Amino acid sequence: MKTWIEPVARPLLALYWRMTRGLTLGVRCIVIDGGRVLLVRHGYVPGWHFPGGGVEAGETAHDALARELREETGVELAGPAVLTGVHHHAGLAGRDHVLVFRADNWRAGPVPAPNREIAEVRWFPLDALPRDVSRATRARLDELRDGASPSPVW
Repeated sequence: MKTWIEPVARPLLALYWRMTRGLTLGVRCIVIDGGRVLLVRHGYVPGWHFPGGGVEAGETAHDALARELREETGVELAGPAVLTGVHHHAGLAGRDHVLVFRADNWRAGPVPAPNREIAEVRWFPLDALPRDVSRATRARLDELRDGASPSPVW
């Protein structure tokens, strides 16, 4: 579901980030339960994505991953997540890198209520992903399934 907010907010955020930050760093988490993967649908950008978000100043990537995963989905890391790839994301300001982790040791907590940021949280069978799964999400799952080296591009 695309809203009027995205075409207005994205360029403004890109300008803000370009002026205030030399580089942005994001984290995403692949959480698989048997043959299902956990995905989120944002309220501000179309499609289904891995849970995750930005690394804040003074925060480690692992801390950001644990925080974002808990805030967005209710999933708590019960052990360290494994870094599976580092990807340059040319969108927005062209200064973004995304660290993708795989969580093998986790526990599910209560799923947070939908809000402006996260409209929906769902588990999908790996062989029946939604039509509107993001290109990058599908690519990371394909790399994981095929054992391929991760692309350097998000």
